Amino acid sequence: MSIKLHGAALSPFVRKTRVALAEKGLAFESVHVDPFSSPAEYSALNPLRRIPAMEDGDKVLADSGVICAYLEKAYPEPPLYPADAYEYGRALWLEKYADYEVAPQATFGVFRNRIVMKLAGKPCDEEKVQKALTEKLPPLFDYLETQIEGRDWFAGDAFSIADIAVATQCVNLQHGGEQVDPARWPALAAHIAKVHQRPSFARLIERESQFVAKVRGE
Repeated sequence: MSIKLHGAALSPFVRKTRVALAEKGLAFESVHVDPFSSPAEYSALNPLRRIPAMEDGDKVLADSGVICAYLEKAYPEPPLYPADAYEYGRALWLEKYADYEVAPQATFGVFRNRIVMKLAGKPCDEEKVQKALTEKLPPLFDYLETQIEGRDWFAGDAFSIADIAVATQCVNLQHGGEQVDPARWPALAAHIAKVHQRPSFARLIERESQFVAKVRGE
């Protein structure tokens, strides 16, 4: 197997890459890397020591956005980026919005405090969780609601990297015990549910949820 994906299963960025690989029907080997104590040799794959990193034969790349863009060029079918120039730009923008705006709140604000801190034997900072839920996430979801309302997909006329990027952050939000409120953001909530039902997401969510339930003591 020529493709190796290095990272941790609960990382939204690793999941994003796994979904892209699955959607393209590409077999790969998962190599676990603890993002908080990666081995010294991991710096040969990513000098920043962040996850994910990917090996495709003798080619090495890091960062989920970079890896997904590479996969699109190297394995173009089925496409995960729109062909239309404007819709392609929209996909890149919404991917960036999810990675840089939603992630700090949904993943690092809610999920990290509710789940990761528990795994580390540290207390949850519920004040940070509530600030993310009540102050930080609502305007982000307001914007995403306007971007998906009346559309089938976030960018173009097919499932794309934009849908993957937004939906993967919402998996971590759900692992943290929260969700996009369908009463307040009906189009966004319905879209996330639809994306999470795709086999590429559903299989991962099922496995991850079992582990998260154990962490919660359920």
